[in-house]
Amino acid sequence: MLLNLPAAGGPLHRRVYLALKAKIRAGDLGSASRVPSTRALARDLGVSRNTVMLAYEQLAAEGYLVSRHRGATSVAAVAPPRSTPAPARVTVARPVPISAYARRLTARLDLAPPRPAGPRPVLRYDFRYGRPAVDEFPREIWRRLLAAHARRASSDALGYGSSAGHGALRAALSEYLGRARGVVADPERIVVVNGTQQALDLVARILLDPGDGAVVEEPHYPGATIPFAAVGARLLRVPVDADGLDPAKLPAVRQRPRLAYVTPCHQFPSGVIMPVERRLALLAWAARVGAWVVEDDYVSEFRYEGQPLEALQSLDRDERAIYVGSFSKTLFPALRVGYLVLPRALVRPFLAAKWAADRFSAPLYQEALAELITEGQYERYLRRAGARNAGRRKALIAALSERFGERVELAGENTGVHLVVWLRDVRPAELGDVVARATRAGVGIYSVAPFYAGPPPRSGLLFGYAALTEAEIRAGVRRLAELF
Repeated sequence: MLLNLPAAGGPLHRRVYLALKAKIRAGDLGSASRVPSTRALARDLGVSRNTVMLAYEQLAAEGYLVSRHRGATSVAAVAPPRSTPAPARVTVARPVPISAYARRLTARLDLAPPRPAGPRPVLRYDFRYGRPAVDEFPREIWRRLLAAHARRASSDALGYGSSAGHGALRAALSEYLGRARGVVADPERIVVVNGTQQALDLVARILLDPGDGAVVEEPHYPGATIPFAAVGARLLRVPVDADGLDPAKLPAVRQRPRLAYVTPCHQFPSGVIMPVERRLALLAWAARVGAWVVEDDYVSEFRYEGQPLEALQSLDRDERAIYVGSFSKTLFPALRVGYLVLPRALVRPFLAAKWAADRFSAPLYQEALAELITEGQYERYLRRAGARNAGRRKALIAALSERFGERVELAGENTGVHLVVWLRDVRPAELGDVVARATRAGVGIYSVAPFYAGPPPRSGLLFGYAALTEAEIRAGVRRLAELF
């Protein structure tokens, strides 16, 4: 038998196996045709008989070969069909049989945007929002905690965990959130999830049926509107002004509002803060219409004048508020640990949905996080990061004011890790060209347009600054100004 062994493919017996399987799949060895004995094929190939026997055994285990009487081996009567290349051109587009949920989701979420033609520009100064300064994360402390917990992990710790999350982390979060954010957070009301996005997905699937109303801020955070719309909810957009979401414009009960998603301590993307009067009015509305209030408290630990504001959930007396928190922006995104603080009535449904989604979140990071919090290392790092971010925010404001002056308007309170910059002398139709020119010059800037349901009222950019040094911020703004 003429058999060409592939040059790569691992050990010799696997290369023999791959070559034989290729012949069978191509039809060169038809169904029921005999193959050489192991001795004969070994002699032809100049290999040991054991090598061929191992290849034959693997092919027999996968159903390609069968042994006949007196030790004869042949190709299975029904061999797998040969692979045929896909037609070069599909003439009829057939609908893919997927659920209505999947159709709604894929229509709104493009996970593979088209790459621009030519080499991708290198962004020397990238003002992308959501990138923390990972280089300044206390890696040695984190490595020590991970190593210690990995070394002393018991057999139980390596098995299945609780859907609610690691008990020590929930206890640490309960104490920290009550002290630092004013959140009423008994450990039994906390569910650990894989980041804010899983929290919002669980919220959508547990609280919304097709046709239900979901109140969202306008401008909005797409990470919330996409899962809400995917389950078939109607997005009820309430405009944001200088004081955040306006409770006077909340929908009536006849519109079937089931929840309201808000970012009260630092509205995304505008950066405004919702005052206590509006927070109380929002909670009163929720109690009156039977809706839930989902509070996304992202990066509220970073406030640069005074203490961080207490969470809206701290004002909740009717258990209508669901508090969502995460470590992605304060520590690093790959950590993928977030948490929900739930009303008691929702704990059991959320645990059931978490179990159905992925059983439980990986425990090792949770154990290390619990110790990072209880040792006080987390809050010490927050203080260092807050001071660092305050300096970078100040540098960005100063550079924009110096280079652009009255041509720009800066928006956003002294919280968070981004600024909204409105461009007074750029028409909305021109903004795409400005962004493209900046990209070619190595400066990453990003339009606010994706956070509006319709065209934004004017040309605006979202500037993240946490991942850049003060020198990089000044240099990036200087290069950007040269483009104008």
